[in-house]
Amino acid sequence: MTVALMWEARAVAGRGEDLLAWARAQELAPAPLRRETLRAPQDRVLVITWWDADLAATLPELPEPDGELVTRAVHRWRFESVDGG
Repeated sequence: MTVALMWEARAVAGRGEDLLAWARAQELAPAPLRRETLRAPQDRVLVITWWDADLAATLPELPEPDGELVTRAVHRWRFESVDGG
């Protein structure tokens, strides 16, 4: 089964590039099958990782950034792939 973990944070105004750099520098061990980092308006950063695992598996996740970098707690979601569209 493939599981996607989504991690989303919103930076303090004007610190979006700092948050993006911080997120990109975070290493996960073991490494996921795939990892994608995205950004959005309002200084938001989204990281999606894909794993060959069950939905409830214990997997490495990005931590919470320093409180001075973000405006709120990180949002996290888990999704499992669905065959057949």
